[in-house]
Amino acid sequence: MGKRLNSKHKIDRRLGVNLWGRPKSPLNNRDYAPGQHGQRRRKPSDFGVQLSAKQKLKGYYGNIGEKQFRKYYHEAVRRKGDTGENLVTILECRLDAVVYRMRFVPTVFAARQFVNHGHVTVNGRRVNIPSYMVRDGDVVEVREKSRQIPMVIEAISSSERDLPDYIDVDYNKMKGTFVRAPKLEDVPYPVQMEPNLVVEFYSR
Repeated sequence: MGKRLNSKHKIDRRLGVNLWGRPKSPLNNRDYAPGQHGQRRRKPSDFGVQLSAKQKLKGYYGNIGEKQFRKYYHEAVRRKGDTGENLVTILECRLDAVVYRMRFVPTVFAARQFVNHGHVTVNGRRVNIPSYMVRDGDVVEVREKSRQIPMVIEAISSSERDLPDYIDVDYNKMKGTFVRAPKLEDVPYPVQMEPNLVVEFYSR
């Protein structure tokens, strides 16, 4: 299972990066891997580097399972253009990722739960599937009865993250437009993502 609820930040120490760029990350205090032998880091093999890149990209989006992530990879291969770029585009079109980018919630995990609980509409229609694919020009809105949730109020007032230029949000109306599907260079990852290595991992 890809569930990480209580220990979601453990992945930061395991991968050696502050994956979401959050001040609460345990990596800020202990910059070595968890466990008895965490401080003994060996140089990873090529496979290890590819696996780490996959875990980093997959982990960033929260609760995506291996089966679904592999499905996204196959879809990225099927599309024209660079497979790594295509994979990032697909991931960024997920509704939970879009809600997170619009800063209606503080974390990707909260975004998944927020969508699951029916707090969001797309083009006026309620959607409760986090993996729903948002298209260019779609309008994502927080439902009126959900706008006073403390987590939402706190998230939109936070300056922890910037709004990317492929998304336009009106916080007075609590709605945003997914202007266009982004390329890798457009996505504000706090750490360097290497989708090309993810492609190498799956194409072995």
